[in-house]
Amino acid sequence: MKNASKDKDKFLVSENSRRTFVKNTALLSGAAMVLPTFQMDAMVNIFNDKKLKIALVGCGGRGTGAAVQALKADENIELVAMADAFEDRLKGSLMNISKEMGETKKVNVKDEHQFVGFDGAKKAMDLADVVILATPPGFRPEHFEYAINNGKHVFMEKPVATDVPGVRKVLAAAKKAKENKLNVVVGLQRHYQTNYLAALDQLKQDKIGKIVSGQVYWNSAGVWVRERQPGQSELEYQMRNWYYFNWLCGDHILEQHIHNIDVANWFIGETPISAQGMGGRQVRTGKDHGEIFDHHFVEYTYPSGAVIASQCRHQPDTMRKVAEFFQGTKGTVSTAGDKVEMKDWAGNSIFDHRGKDDPNPYQVEHDKLFASIRSGGVISDGEYGATSTMSAIIGRMATYSGQVITWEEAMKSELKLVPDGLTWDSPAPVQPNAEGWYNIPMPGKSIVM
Repeated sequence: MKNASKDKDKFLVSENSRRTFVKNTALLSGAAMVLPTFQMDAMVNIFNDKKLKIALVGCGGRGTGAAVQALKADENIELVAMADAFEDRLKGSLMNISKEMGETKKVNVKDEHQFVGFDGAKKAMDLADVVILATPPGFRPEHFEYAINNGKHVFMEKPVATDVPGVRKVLAAAKKAKENKLNVVVGLQRHYQTNYLAALDQLKQDKIGKIVSGQVYWNSAGVWVRERQPGQSELEYQMRNWYYFNWLCGDHILEQHIHNIDVANWFIGETPISAQGMGGRQVRTGKDHGEIFDHHFVEYTYPSGAVIASQCRHQPDTMRKVAEFFQGTKGTVSTAGDKVEMKDWAGNSIFDHRGKDDPNPYQVEHDKLFASIRSGGVISDGEYGATSTMSAIIGRMATYSGQVITWEEAMKSELKLVPDGLTWDSPAPVQPNAEGWYNIPMPGKSIVM
């Protein structure tokens, strides 16, 4: 990262500023809009009913789904450009989007606007008003920075980086986006989910008092593995299997468990000051599982004194749980799926929400984005997207190192996982040994920052 030594001081979050920022944002719904009081030069072209052009960058399953949701969010909208490292993914995505949208005439991606390779993202973004960033997370900081520097509104998936230099880059771009009145929505969709917003409203009313502890979970069986193909370069293999390499994914504590860690930050109104924990590989141990762990357990400590126990696991035939549970001075709150339950310490119900008829939060986040663009509002999710990403990263640092990791020290890290200027001729950022094994993090030995 250029000028990293200067940037690290600029974006180092102090305890006071961190608490002030998160507490302020916690008082809002995650989708809150800041209405401008003056005409904004950056947005004059979208105050009216002009057709908004969309570019999709990253054409996997999540990108395809996000593009469809975006196209359903506004009537006068058109997908005009797509970019992916791989042609087969782009073509498959375009076919699926076109099928889903039917005869709406909202899909108009010419052959010359289908960009394949590492340099395609910028070419696609240049053609659009709104960009969807859904590549593997390692590319997110560069793509987000480019989008904001070129005046684009953004929907980007979580996490927003895989290393600390990337987090700092996203924080800088998020600040610029806010200054330039550009909308940024991050795919931490619980901020747009009815039951979580209802729970937050109850917390604001002090229904369970101050949160002092909690447990957050993402325990599941795991994800896909894509077999190495004959003639495939090491770089292509890692790109196809991006989930198993930290420069691309950041480990599953970051890629999936970020949702639950984000809820803890949101509900408590702070970000952690430190993390310590343990993890490893007990089940997912093959060469095809790259370098990541299959389980993490992290203890997060917050400025207020709250302590959150965080666990995530990718192990088949074990307890599956994706949920959050918090204890306050007056009672408890649990969130899972579309439900919320609040009880006092005597076990009496305080609040109960069953949201089977609630709107789909994946659709709501796009509805809110395009409504904000049309109205001249500004949604600014970039900062909490970055701080929640950073919270998960310090958890990974803690499990990989076996050390207590402080937010303040971690934010100074210059350890960069994602190289600049990748091409198909570049060596893969991590390399297997002669037997085909990757270097697995070793607590007590691994350097994490």
